[in-house]
Amino acid sequence: MPRASRADSAATRERVLDVASRCFGEQGYAAVGVAAIAAAAGVTRGAVYNHFPDKQALFAEVLRRAHARVAAHIEAETAGLTDPWRALAVGCEAFLVAATDPALRRVLLVDGPAVVGWRSWREADREASESSLDRGLAAAGVTLPAATAALSGAMNELSVWVAAHDDPTEALASATSTVRLLLAGLRAGSDPSGDG
Repeated sequence: MPRASRADSAATRERVLDVASRCFGEQGYAAVGVAAIAAAAGVTRGAVYNHFPDKQALFAEVLRRAHARVAAHIEAETAGLTDPWRALAVGCEAFLVAATDPALRRVLLVDGPAVVGWRSWREADREASESSLDRGLAAAGVTLPAATAALSGAMNELSVWVAAHDDPTEALASATSTVRLLLAGLRAGSDPSGDG
């Protein structure tokens, strides 16, 4: 019986997280209460609080999963690529595509820093897609200490810019071209011959 209870508890936790991810992504953190999440998940508020001490802790786990989802998308898109600069370009584009999904963007870039705080948000970002970016830049021979922070920040801002644009498809193409230019500049700056 205890195994069934643990399995049921784990299933409830996952259902709550799935529903919370959808609700926070569609409506935003401020507009969604624990009671609404519980009702949509078909559980009691007590069941939600059994797994998460408060709404902010629930959101923090939703945020962690959103970061992991983006990182997994990047890894999937770059798997098997042997040219480090090609992998960087594909990985950056994969990030932009994933992060401009309206629900993910709201959780990751709009509510995330405000709800969990800038430091916690940066740690979550660093553990997910930024660490992948750091490895990619290192593989390409970029040793500038601030390169990862600069490129990561640019892509986060571009994601928000794309989402606010009247034509997101056109904006995504422009953002992707901009990231390619940034990568070209990093590549030229990291060329030991000095001639790009």
